Amino acid sequence: MSRDKLIIIGAVVLGLLGVLVYRQMKQDESLGAAPAIAVQFPSVNAPDDIDKISVTNGEKPEIVLERVPDPKGTATDAGPATQWVLTKPLHAEAGQQAVKDLVANLKDIKVESQVNLRLDDEVRKEKQLDSAHALHLIAWKDGDKKVDEFFGKSGAAGQLVVVADKPDVVWAAKGYSSYLYAKEPKDFRDKEILHFDDASIGSVTLVNSHGTLAFTKVDGKWTGLLGKKPIERLDQEKVKDMLRAYKSLSADDFGDGKSLAETGLDKPDAQATFQAKGDEPQTYGIWLGKVSNGTDRWAKRAEDDAVFQITSYAADWLTADTAKYQAPLDGGAGDGGGPKKTKSDAGKK
Repeated sequence: MSRDKLIIIGAVVLGLLGVLVYRQMKQDESLGAAPAIAVQFPSVNAPDDIDKISVTNGEKPEIVLERVPDPKGTATDAGPATQWVLTKPLHAEAGQQAVKDLVANLKDIKVESQVNLRLDDEVRKEKQLDSAHALHLIAWKDGDKKVDEFFGKSGAAGQLVVVADKPDVVWAAKGYSSYLYAKEPKDFRDKEILHFDDASIGSVTLVNSHGTLAFTKVDGKWTGLLGKKPIERLDQEKVKDMLRAYKSLSADDFGDGKSLAETGLDKPDAQATFQAKGDEPQTYGIWLGKVSNGTDRWAKRAEDDAVFQITSYAADWLTADTAKYQAPLDGGAGDGGGPKKTKSDAGKK
């Protein structure tokens, strides 16, 4: 076949291919573009009616929280009152707000992309998705597992997460607040020791090695006694500071398993009683024992023997002498009056 004929045949073939491509394009336009293959993102969040949560942060002990009936609560149209309790690594009352915040956050977590990672042992370690570093979260409702996932490092794409039923696929999620999950068991516990309205307190009695300090509010102004002797230069603001330190007193840690003798609470270093005014007066009491860790002190409520640790800032108000409640000698609020007179003012009228 001659060269010219080959060129003619090639041109015809190209022309036919062009016609076919043009027809296919028109057909695609009439049908719409072919959809791209969509990646099915997993669900990593949970409903707010979950009733059991397990959190294992790397090699730390597993923490289990469970929702149980609250005998002190009031039933609503939604059902009986419930509360969260800690059941592992120990049985204790849970801090309700801490668990509610975790549950609320768990509803907001959402996968936004797939991450192209080959998960060998080295990569798992680097991305903190191995058993030694990942945070393993499981949540149930009526025994049905709603989520089971492992959270690793956070980056620009989001929080790396692996779902238990696809252990070799990595996703990037948004909305995960790690500080709500990566807590010590004590931080999921109910830390409240005392809670009162400081404005309602009408009298405070402190008993320590310096004697008995008694503060009484009269017509909105605090007076103070050491024994039967008035406290000179009583600083109103310092009494208020002491009340602010105790009105929402929380534990820094717990003394589980420790006896009153071990903690010095059998013979307390200080005792405080806060008396609230009102139609139904209430009394709040706390005892202080020995120094625990660092500068913290052992403490307990007057009415029960649960042992806590409280900070030295709070404890110092109860162990101090009158000087902590006095204004400086060179003036200040004093015992509620104005500035003290100086020698140069002594003869003035």
